[in-house]
Amino acid sequence: MAGSWATFGVDLHVDVARTGSGLRRGLTDALREAVRGGRLAPGTRLPSSRSLAADLGMARNTVADAYADLVAEGWLTARQGSGTRVAQRDVPVPASPARRPRSRQGPAYDLVPGTPDLASFPRAEWLRAYRRAFTAAPNDALGYGDPRGRVELRTALAGYLARARGVRADPDHILVCSGFVHGLMLLGEVLRRRGARTLAVESYGLDVHWDLIERAGLASVPLPFDELGTRTDDLAEGGSGSPGGVLLTPAHQFPMGVPLRPDRRAAAVDWARRTGGLILEDDYDGEFRYDRQPVGALQGLDPDRVVYFGTASKALAPGLRLGWLVLPPDVAPEVMAAKGAVDWSCGVLDQLTLAEFITSGAYDRHVRASRLRYRRRRDQLVTALAARAPSVTATGIAAGFHAVLRLPPGTEQSVVRAAAWHGLAVHGLTSYRHPAATPPPTDALVVGYGTPSDSGWPGALETLCGALP
Repeated sequence: MAGSWATFGVDLHVDVARTGSGLRRGLTDALREAVRGGRLAPGTRLPSSRSLAADLGMARNTVADAYADLVAEGWLTARQGSGTRVAQRDVPVPASPARRPRSRQGPAYDLVPGTPDLASFPRAEWLRAYRRAFTAAPNDALGYGDPRGRVELRTALAGYLARARGVRADPDHILVCSGFVHGLMLLGEVLRRRGARTLAVESYGLDVHWDLIERAGLASVPLPFDELGTRTDDLAEGGSGSPGGVLLTPAHQFPMGVPLRPDRRAAAVDWARRTGGLILEDDYDGEFRYDRQPVGALQGLDPDRVVYFGTASKALAPGLRLGWLVLPPDVAPEVMAAKGAVDWSCGVLDQLTLAEFITSGAYDRHVRASRLRYRRRRDQLVTALAARAPSVTATGIAAGFHAVLRLPPGTEQSVVRAAAWHGLAVHGLTSYRHPAATPPPTDALVVGYGTPSDSGWPGALETLCGALP
């Protein structure tokens, strides 16, 4: 007889075999095996004998007798008013991959850039915003929804981005996505449909982005890089034709940390206007600046030629999977069509919560607090380097929460190995260089000083200094 689901207590599925000993023995064996195998945890309340008998299509006395047998054996307990429960006893649980001991421990400290201090996530403020947003949400908010995302979040983003980043945004032209990679996938599809064959990129960046561009059917072509940053004058048509777009991090180039100069910003916009190409602006950690005035978004120079990418990954947490695109009016319908007719990628409740988080001012307060925290860490890093590794220079530190540590020539790989030996995860600059780029060789580490928690940062800094030449 197939098992069923009980309607009282917990849902309970048991496979009761018909044996020569009858249903009572079959049910007793099935329940005992469920407890022994860990499917029924100690303390779990079982369905009443009447309810389970009805679900399994057997007499109530059969279930009651099986329960009594297992109580007598010590597998179950029965008390008046408390029902029948699985007894508190040591039950061997089958080993799972998560429980098996690891053959090799991971690093003690992580200084790989790209992740903020997750321990500082504003949980209490976020929960308060969640409650307010969920209480005020209309019933239809829980449906499939607009593929552009919730209007509450798009409206909040339009106001915030205009105020904080100088972005010219209409809520109707904002599309909520599940992060930068999702947005890049959508734009790659749109560019390919428009007939583009190449996308220009910066000489330094993330290989995951270059791989994604290649999977979209586009070739990623690196632009030259010099001491002043990315050279956008090379966007002019060459022998293979002009690219269909260019991906830039103009506010704070990742990982080199330099902003795109005003003349090079203008050159990129002039190229886009002349050729009809698109500029894909990744506003990477643009909200975190320390020793300079904020650098506004490139999108403000020409909203018709620039697609602005933003996310909650650096200011809040990448696990939220919330990002947004501010789209030129003539591009918006194509990107929305690429996303699809249903907003399948972003949870409605997280969108509503972020909208409330922004409009209540909690987002600004959190960014300001994070800015102070990361600046203190930046200053501590610079001070420690001066005292313990004077041959190493930190650059690209006027903004963001990572630094490029310039090393003596020929030492990058040995320092990365030494750091790993000390239990420190850190990347060399070489791992961020595009395979086709040909800049002068530079030995350096890219250190993400925002990643550790406040309690872990001193140990990470000490370990880093111990691995430097």
